[in-house]
Amino acid sequence: MRVVRASVLGMCFGVRHALGVVRGLEDPSAVTIWGELVHNAEVLRELDERGFARVPEHARGFPPPSPAVLVTAHGISEAERERLRGAGKEVIDTTCPLVRRVHEAAKSMRDEGLLVVIVGRRGHVEVEGVRGDVPGCEVLEDESEARPFDAERIGIVCQSTTPPALAERVVRAVRERNPGKDVRFEDTICEPTRNRQEAVARLLDEVEALVVVGGANSNNTRALVALAESRGIPARRVACAAELDRAWLAPFAVVGLTAGTSTLDRCVDEVEAALRDA
Repeated sequence: MRVVRASVLGMCFGVRHALGVVRGLEDPSAVTIWGELVHNAEVLRELDERGFARVPEHARGFPPPSPAVLVTAHGISEAERERLRGAGKEVIDTTCPLVRRVHEAAKSMRDEGLLVVIVGRRGHVEVEGVRGDVPGCEVLEDESEARPFDAERIGIVCQSTTPPALAERVVRAVRERNPGKDVRFEDTICEPTRNRQEAVARLLDEVEALVVVGGANSNNTRALVALAESRGIPARRVACAAELDRAWLAPFAVVGLTAGTSTLDRCVDEVEAALRDA
């Protein structure tokens, strides 16, 4: 089997920064990780082995048990940060700067009196953080959810890992369903997401199937699978080499390989080696 890697794939700078901060902490027992540091099972096992306390993203008990709390790369609302500080907790903040950009864009639109619409996955920790900063905003997962809004001025931002093509469809649908209104769009999709989508789009022209390495909860990983499927290319997500399905792979002579932005380099290399042996 021939394996073709995407020209851009895998871990982004925001995730590398967050991992670097965590790995530099000398006393894991003093820190609670506020959710999943990254959506990657291998990383979470590493944190557990080192002794970090972790709380689920959708069940953050308050107050945290430790003197310090680490905010993940996905970010939280400013109100939640202040709540943590008000409880006397040291806040170690690893929020990706490109996620902060989404928050700032949404707050700026709100301050100008626009109804804020977020293109993203409802319930995702990043989206919930933005909603915490901008109460009353709307969330649209795809263009089918666009509708006439009870506002003359509408501002649209994106979850940072939104596929660019999806964002374009949603913005177009909102404008069509709100004729004559002032609809402003600020593109807050992060460059790592855009680059990986574009690299996979090019790769699909030369492969028969695609393997995407990434966590089950990773929004950008799922989007890479969806992009392949939208082009009629069979695709599978795996977290590690052990999850490869050799029976599924058997019919294909040329397989593409990519990875989500939370995926360790080691995992990508192990999957590639296993594919070459398949």
